[in-house]
Amino acid sequence: MSDAAEHRAEVIAVFGPTASGKSAVAEAIAARMRTEVVSVDALQVYRGLPILTNQPSTRTRLVAFRALHEQITVGEFAPLAQAEIDALVAEHGAAVVTGGTGLYLRAALTDLELPPAVDDATLARVERAVDEDARAAHALLAKRDAAAAAVVHPNDRQRLVRALALSESGASLARTVDRLWSAETRRPTLVVGLVLSSEELDRRIRARAEQMFESGVVDEVRAALDQPLSRTVEKALGLREIASLDRDEAFERVVTRTRRYARYQEKWMRRIPGIVLLDGERAPERIATDVFTRPEVEPGIS
Repeated sequence: MSDAAEHRAEVIAVFGPTASGKSAVAEAIAARMRTEVVSVDALQVYRGLPILTNQPSTRTRLVAFRALHEQITVGEFAPLAQAEIDALVAEHGAAVVTGGTGLYLRAALTDLELPPAVDDATLARVERAVDEDARAAHALLAKRDAAAAAVVHPNDRQRLVRALALSESGASLARTVDRLWSAETRRPTLVVGLVLSSEELDRRIRARAEQMFESGVVDEVRAALDQPLSRTVEKALGLREIASLDRDEAFERVVTRTRRYARYQEKWMRRIPGIVLLDGERAPERIATDVFTRPEVEPGIS
């Protein structure tokens, strides 16, 4: 077997900011490879919020398989995603992976040494401390775990909470971060990132928000809030705004928060080792064609 053949990708991962069109691109690639897409999105795992979480309408694995009250951690998700990827590779020779949750993407593609789970009571207490004074919480983290404090910004609430909670049990977020940016993957993998201009991405974010409201996201969210929700769902972008504000104010708040999150995803994307950045402003089929010109992709698949 040639060296090139040994390195041909069995997994193609598509990453990009919210509203970049990564799901459509992943579907176009999967159709040409005669395989399926595995979602690696922390919120698409839940049933009951298909509009808010922008769940795909085509067959996609690991979508809508958990009830809204069920918590799921990245440690629980990783083996599920890896099993789906392995099954698709065994059956079709390849798998396509996509989603906007960066940690879930890396956990699906690599063998991360994930830190242990933290109980809800500890998380709640640490969250209160971070919300009261993030700088003081970060200073406390620096005393307990200097390595973790060095890789967690005081304004990154989610990771600060996680790092501080882990430090209480003697575990560290730093080891996960070190592995997170390793180029090693479980299977030969090509990671594609979609790049769009700020103007085009903002236009798409606004268009998606308009479509959400036209499709009935208000009723969907109110129905969800009538039942118990997991900690992850409680933090879903736009959940509380849509339920509590009038339509116009909720719309603008969702757009603003989504823009902010998209900027974070763009920064995250550029840190993925070996990522191939492609122009995301073109039609999904044209982007898929670009992917198939890569030497890592099996020739002859169409």
